[in-house]
Amino acid sequence: MSQKSSCGCHGGQTCTESGLRKIVMVGCPNVGKSALFNRLTGSYVVVSNYPGTTVEVARGKCRIGKEEFLVEDTPGMYSLLPITEEERVSRDILHAGGTDVVLHVVDAKNLKRMVAFTLQLIEAELPVILVLNMIDEAERLGIQIDTRLLEKKLGIPVAAISALSGKGIDSLNGKIASYRQPVASPKIHYGEAIEKAVNILVPNMPESRGLSQRAMALLLIQGDAAIGEEGRKAKGSSFDLVNAALTELEAGLENPTNYLVSMKLHENASAICEDAFSAPVKGSNSVSGIIGRWTMRPLTGVPILLLVLYFGLYKFVGEFGAGTIVDFLEADVFEVYVNPWINGLLTAYVPWAPLRDLIGMDYGIVTLGIRYAIAIILPIVGTFFIAFSIIEDSGYLPRLALLVDRVFKKIGLNGRAVIPMTLGFGCDTMATMVTRTLETKRERIIATLLLALAIPCSAQLGVILGMVAEKPAAMAVWGGFMLFIFLFIGFLTARLMPGARPNFYMEVPPMRMPRPGAVFIKTYTRMQWYFVEILPLFILASVLIWLGNLTRTFDVVTSWLSHVMGWIGLPKEAAVAFLFGFFRRDYGAAGLYDLQQAGALTGNQLAVAVITLTLFVPCVAQFLMMKKERGLKMACGMALFIFPFAFLAGGMVNGMLNLLGVQL
Repeated sequence: MSQKSSCGCHGGQTCTESGLRKIVMVGCPNVGKSALFNRLTGSYVVVSNYPGTTVEVARGKCRIGKEEFLVEDTPGMYSLLPITEEERVSRDILHAGGTDVVLHVVDAKNLKRMVAFTLQLIEAELPVILVLNMIDEAERLGIQIDTRLLEKKLGIPVAAISALSGKGIDSLNGKIASYRQPVASPKIHYGEAIEKAVNILVPNMPESRGLSQRAMALLLIQGDAAIGEEGRKAKGSSFDLVNAALTELEAGLENPTNYLVSMKLHENASAICEDAFSAPVKGSNSVSGIIGRWTMRPLTGVPILLLVLYFGLYKFVGEFGAGTIVDFLEADVFEVYVNPWINGLLTAYVPWAPLRDLIGMDYGIVTLGIRYAIAIILPIVGTFFIAFSIIEDSGYLPRLALLVDRVFKKIGLNGRAVIPMTLGFGCDTMATMVTRTLETKRERIIATLLLALAIPCSAQLGVILGMVAEKPAAMAVWGGFMLFIFLFIGFLTARLMPGARPNFYMEVPPMRMPRPGAVFIKTYTRMQWYFVEILPLFILASVLIWLGNLTRTFDVVTSWLSHVMGWIGLPKEAAVAFLFGFFRRDYGAAGLYDLQQAGALTGNQLAVAVITLTLFVPCVAQFLMMKKERGLKMACGMALFIFPFAFLAGGMVNGMLNLLGVQL
């Protein structure tokens, strides 16, 4: 299969002008949609915002036989009734029409829970192919799926594949190339009251759209505001009749309509899977099943979380990444070979001092920017991405979400927020973008503030862990204080911002041994993102620092910051590190690392420095993402709050340590 670069059309547009047939991929998160998308399209894709939103949609092209297709990978969704902005975008893409094939990608191991959405897609008269991904894992667990029987019961093509290994891809390609809309499909009866209302509503729903009139009527009675607005604008629609039908339906039901519809879909899905799907009973009592249950219970889940943090973050990222690898690259490579060689060349062949300072010397692109990016930050980011990919592929993250859900509700969030919060330990910029998966605007604002204030990125965290590794008391003060700030600010913000208690629903996949192939692909993709998105920022920061030094602007700012450093008990040399932190927080952390390695920080100063820097204003990249996601006014408001708060907190910790006579 050959791959080409993707089209630039948006989700709301059809691609008929290109003359290519269009494939749209849908499915809930963590089912391998991205792996299948990459398998079909290769590396040449375009990621762009869906019109009018901040939600990104990936598009590419693939060739099946002699025909070229456009492929669109939608954000994760659980049903046609959207809850989050991402689900709304995915539904709107289907609703816009112009789709020739819809690939509903599911985890073969969780088929019973996912076929309900397949039934919705069939009922919407969409051209669906059910794709059973991870079939190799299902078979290893003893799960048997009769795909022919499943095809007969659903009335649509079914393909069993493994997106990672490529198993079954040829069969899937054949089904895509030869797809024809099925004549017969399963009919679902939702009960007399609902069916009566649907029959009244169907003639009043708009025609010639991606979703059938029946599907739109079902969404309307479940409270879908967008469908309701569309129905009001439809020509020939009798809105009084629609309102009367909805009022009569609501009065005649004891339970909410969306609950009844959902239950009926799951009942039909279970009946369809009864003969086509079989799994060994021992699965729930297997070692992975037992561990999976332990991770969700507070009594056992908290110790497991502490073990994950200790071995995953502290030992692997903090000691190995920020210690062993950084020491080798920083001390044995850059300080011994690279920096002296560059400075020697510059001294010998470049007579203009400003140009020498731009490339090398103390703050040059190579001796500072690339040294920080490659020797200090890259090992930390790399080890974190490996650890995060292992944790993600094991199925632990959804269980962690369930574990912390009760605590997160106290700070205005729900368990779903554990995904951006955990990802924030990798990169706060990326995590801020992921906050769009949260259900309400209130949750997205709270999560963005907490990410900017209290969640250190992997590079910053790794440097900090490397600095405090030899000072356990300083690490305890830092960890305890940051946890307190996270919960206190979250609790306070949740009380100040009005809003309903957040709901929480998340698919929980089985626990499994992480797959080396999946871990490699996820780590490789994130490392590629680091080199493309972050490395240039280090070079840009070096240029800005060079300009600041050349114009003496930094001398003025550093002089002012040195007074603040004195107030919070830090040496004036720390002002330079905090100044660097404006450009990137990990840049500032690396500056403090240099100070600590030179023996310029006591235990108390170390604790104050890492607390203040962790709370410090978001870096330029994160601020720009905050502006993109939350708006300029909100981003500026958060930054103006965080800046004085960080130094106030640092001064308070310094004062408390001195008052208590504590020497860390």
